Formats: sequence, C-alpha cells, structure tokens
Amino acid sequence: MKFRIAASAVLGWAALWGALWGQDAPSRAVWGGVYTAAQAKRGQPLDNQQCSSCHGDVLTGGEMAPPLAGGDFLANWTGLTMGDLFERIRKTMPGTKPGSLSRETNADITAYMLSVNNFPAGEKELSSKTEMLSQIRIDANKK
Repeated sequence: MKFRIAASAVLGWAALWGALWGQDAPSRAVWGGVYTAAQAKRGQPLDNQQCSSCHGDVLTGGEMAPPLAGGDFLANWTGLTMGDLFERIRKTMPGTKPGSLSRETNADITAYMLSVNNFPAGEKELSSKTEMLSQIRIDANKK
C-alpha cells in the first residue's frame, strides 16, 4: 500500500515536471510564416510614425537606438522568442512614451520588422498575446 502511494506521488511529480518544462520549448520558428503580408503592410506606416525617428527608415538603427533589422539585430535576438521581443517593445517603446501603444499596434509593427528581416509571411497574423508569441523562436538561419 505504501509503495503504491509513493509510486503514485513520484509519477505525479514526474508528470507535473514534464508538463512545466515541456512548455518552455518554443514549438516553431519565425521561418514558419508567423505573420501576414497585410499585417506587415499595416505595420509599416506605424513604424514610420513611432519608430523610424530613432531606429531609421529601414530599421538599421540610429545614434541612440539599436538596429531592428540585419545581422546585428539577429545576433542579439537569435535563441530568444518572439514573446521576449514583443514584451521588450511593448514595455519600452516608443522611447518618448514607453508602453503607450496597443498590443495590436505593437504586433503590426513587429510583423513589419519580420518582413524587413526577410522572414516569410504566412496565413495567420502575428498574435498580440505574449503567451502565444513565446512559442515562436527567433532563428537567424532557416532550419
């Protein structure tokens, strides 16, 4: 009887451990078409209004702002998730009024950034929910 209870407890903890740690691994990458072309198109004028004064017209960075496209951007973000990137943008941008943009606006701007970085568009829009975005890993190279 004691053995069955102990075994059940061990199996229960193992299942919980696996469930918790299994959720941490992003299930797909930015190469899988995680935004739509229409969303990126909506994001371009928003980027021009909110981001380009610091990050440049083609997202290559400025005097005080890092690039949002190209090798330096990818070097900084490869291995992280779209959730990490989205939360950084959502909480700290625009620099003149951090956190003032809606989640939807941030998602559209992020979709535009993905398009500038030559990640392919897909059939579904990029989510504005961090928990969904945390399932998408940023990879510099298509795998």
